[in-house]
Amino acid sequence: MPAQPHRHAVDSPLDHDSASVGDARPLAQAGKRTHVRFIVLALLALCTMINYLDRTVLGIAAPAMTKELGIGAAVMGIVFSAFSWTYALVQVPGGVFLDRFGSKVTYFLALTFWSLFTLLQGFAVGLKSLLLFRFGLGISEAPCFPTNSRVVATWFPQHERARATGIYTVGEYLGLACFAPSIFWLVATYGWRAPFFVVGGIGIAFAIVWWLVYREPHHSRTVNKAELDYIAAGGGLEPEGGRETVKFSWANAGKLMRMRQISGACLGQFAGNTTLVFFLTWFPTYLATERHMGWLKVGFFAIMPFLAAAVGVMFGGWISDVLLKRTGSANIARKLPIIVGLLGASTIIAANYVQSDTTVIAILSLAFFGQGMVGLGWTLISDIAPKHLMGLTGGLFNLCANLAGIITPLVIGFIVAATGSFFYALAYVAAAALIGALSYIFIVGDVHRVEIT
Repeated sequence: MPAQPHRHAVDSPLDHDSASVGDARPLAQAGKRTHVRFIVLALLALCTMINYLDRTVLGIAAPAMTKELGIGAAVMGIVFSAFSWTYALVQVPGGVFLDRFGSKVTYFLALTFWSLFTLLQGFAVGLKSLLLFRFGLGISEAPCFPTNSRVVATWFPQHERARATGIYTVGEYLGLACFAPSIFWLVATYGWRAPFFVVGGIGIAFAIVWWLVYREPHHSRTVNKAELDYIAAGGGLEPEGGRETVKFSWANAGKLMRMRQISGACLGQFAGNTTLVFFLTWFPTYLATERHMGWLKVGFFAIMPFLAAAVGVMFGGWISDVLLKRTGSANIARKLPIIVGLLGASTIIAANYVQSDTTVIAILSLAFFGQGMVGLGWTLISDIAPKHLMGLTGGLFNLCANLAGIITPLVIGFIVAATGSFFYALAYVAAAALIGALSYIFIVGDVHRVEIT
């Protein structure tokens, strides 16, 4: 029989059922290994889908909401940005919480509270209440991607991580592509408040599913020794002695940010997120006001770029793992797809120079396809983060990346308010993507796991 799993010194007592310690794994199988890691991956994909539905509902509801609440373009830019103020601010504390309490507790609390704040947005009566609920949403969603990264690094060997990251990241886009028409229908039929109630309620229900199903590898009841050995051989799982307890210090954060691999990746992800944030916030308004599309047409055309981004995420993860197997070079496998993706995202500026709605959607779809490939940045950061500081590293990475969530809605809002056009807004998004590509080319350097003392 396999050795009895042990409780790690920093695990929360909430991480495991009291009856699960002695019989956490079935008997080791001499033959075929289990595939529990793919069930874990499905959980991550669904959590990520809910995460992005929750933060994007506002963008779809915005045209109807602004009329009822009397909110102009510049103020709406502030509302869009408000989510990222607290989201970015809590990245480091969220990463520290993750390192201390583990993935199960962190994700359960985050998912429960972000879904609650989504639901509460349906009760907003003015700017103050709307901002308050967006602040709460940002705080609650902050640990999501650092936790995703940590779970993938724990449950998957290195050569499967890019594809795994691509699969859970596709939830960002596929959920929006699949459910955006339903959300547009809810707004048209029941008003702008209804989607907040529906999406928030679904998230709260799924938080219970996460709590009941998720386990760390050494405490899973269904994984066998063959799968654990396979994951461990590829650099996954916790160290044999358990997680090392590392207290937060600004010195550690400073050391991490002085490493070119981490600072360069942070700048690149900021650039990629600039494109993402445009689509999550101003995109429906762009189609309705700049392109003068009717509401049903907006709902139909909005699907296309998100589908393209979903394909971009999957393609980026697939091609990265293929390149890693064929070349053995993490530099080529991780960096090249991201650079190509950022260059693709920069083509969004071409939408300024065409008249056909179909051509505009094709250009925006190409740009969002490229942005989808940038999701591979989470695989890169899981490859280079120190084992004992994965939460802090992920928090810093997401903090820098999501400064785009603060800056982009404000910049676009003020540009549109000042010029009455999205022309320079798209130019800003394209320029940011080019800067990101240059960061991966000239700053990131060698892709390998860094260590700090």
